[in-house]
Amino acid sequence: MSAIVWWLVTAAMVAVHSASAGVVELNWEVEYKLWWPDCKEGIVIAINGEFPGPTINATAGDTVIVHVTNKLSTEGVVIHWHGIRQNGTPWADGAAGVTQCPINPGETFTYNFIVDKAGTHFYHGHYGMQRSAGLYGMMIVRSPKETLQYDGEFNLLLSDWWHQSSHAQELYLSSRPMRWIGEPQSLLINGRGQFNCSLAAYFNKGGLEECKFKDNDECAPTILRVEPLKVYRLRIASTTALASLNLAVEGHQLEVVEADGNYVAPFTVNDIDIYSGETYSVLLRTHNPSPSRKYWISVGVRGRKPNTTQALTVLHYPDAPELHHLPYPPPTTPRWDDYDRSKSFSNKIFAAKGYPPPPERSDEQLFLLNTQNLMDNYTKWAINNVSLTVPATPYIGTIRYGLKSLSYQKPPGKEIVRDYDVMKPPVNPNTTKGNGIYNFQLGRVVDVILQNANVLNGRGSEIHPWHLHGHDFWVLGYGEGKFRLGVDEKTYNLKNPPLRNTVALYPYGWTALRFVTDNPGVWFFHCHIEPHLHMGMGVVFAEGVDQIAKMNIPNEVLGCGLTREFLMNRGRH
Repeated sequence: MSAIVWWLVTAAMVAVHSASAGVVELNWEVEYKLWWPDCKEGIVIAINGEFPGPTINATAGDTVIVHVTNKLSTEGVVIHWHGIRQNGTPWADGAAGVTQCPINPGETFTYNFIVDKAGTHFYHGHYGMQRSAGLYGMMIVRSPKETLQYDGEFNLLLSDWWHQSSHAQELYLSSRPMRWIGEPQSLLINGRGQFNCSLAAYFNKGGLEECKFKDNDECAPTILRVEPLKVYRLRIASTTALASLNLAVEGHQLEVVEADGNYVAPFTVNDIDIYSGETYSVLLRTHNPSPSRKYWISVGVRGRKPNTTQALTVLHYPDAPELHHLPYPPPTTPRWDDYDRSKSFSNKIFAAKGYPPPPERSDEQLFLLNTQNLMDNYTKWAINNVSLTVPATPYIGTIRYGLKSLSYQKPPGKEIVRDYDVMKPPVNPNTTKGNGIYNFQLGRVVDVILQNANVLNGRGSEIHPWHLHGHDFWVLGYGEGKFRLGVDEKTYNLKNPPLRNTVALYPYGWTALRFVTDNPGVWFFHCHIEPHLHMGMGVVFAEGVDQIAKMNIPNEVLGCGLTREFLMNRGRH
């Protein structure tokens, strides 16, 4: 069976198109607003006065129309619909410089697309570092034929928060020499956290002075109120700018049933690791506590030496006193550098029954070596020794109108540096910048091998969660050290690998994924850690260039750079 047929079978299982599909139409105003995300005043990017932004609820097959008005006054804005594949509407993906021009201050742009797949998704800003400023919200796409059985559900949107502005962070990261932004001051659950106070003390002792808040305060925790002997679906999404996280519910196990909008073979754990860009659904079964009480929900940092206190909230059973003393301390996050534990969790994730396996063989292999480098004494992240700079003219417009004067046709190399020692700092730390893209024909099966390496100075290697726009991919496997061509391919899981859109690349290791080029467009593939993308850790894939050249792309998508000049000149003739 061909790769395309395999993919169509897979899509048929997870996508729903119905003659009775509805329309979800929204009007959004995006603007800065004073807020208290962690009980300390700061500035957030709000949507219609809300932080986080409003939750979108739709059913698979619906058309979603969002009229976004930019009221930021001094900067552009775009919205990326994370997890939505944008089949047939690549210009609605919301990636500045890739699929559209930023929406200028005072202007309105309309996103119009079909949510073709049920699942737990979210949206966020994809211009500059606006995700760090709080431009995000949940997006829940329901199936008209849901197979999971549960009594209720909660959304948990996890994020991190700095007291310095996103503009200051951008300046620090772009300085020579770089000034690192440091660890976040707080972790937020649904946009709410508590800085410089102990939520545990608040619940156990009636509240410290600085922790006394009312339920309607902007930093008051979101309490999950549950009934005994019920099953609840927790929809969890991480839109963190930097932190990898771990979530646990005291006294309860979690059954993982969905990852990145795809069902997985259910498995039960005491806690879950979740990286930036990932989403999960877990089933939580309440018991019959005697006496009725409250239980901690704890979120802590993983993968980085933590300098940020845990985020805490409470699972509240009925009849438990509001200021009831919690008899046990909150669950603590597993040791931050216990990567074996993290890998063990990732290796438990398999596709649910009924999902077809990936094609047995790939047509192409692409090796992407992740390194930290210098460029004129600026610290950069690079892929195959090229640090990505997204151009002022969106790639999709450059291709659509054949503006071949741009350098996008010069892609970085596809081969890993074979003599590169990933366990040591680079012998030659220098890199270059570029905006070339990888060009694929339609209908190809592509393997991408992500290879991690040592950082620039000293010894260390970081976790990088990689996110692919416009696709799901099969995660074929993970490995230690340097990928061995002709050897490590034999370890791939070709039976039941999970379908994801975001995957972790572990320190000093490799991650292999496989996808089919079945979606004409131009698609970002990048580390979802905001500072890393800002410093160049990303690539761009173009699929079906001949199809892009025929697309009826709305002119308002391309009102900047060379495409603006091209369209203006064409309008004069």
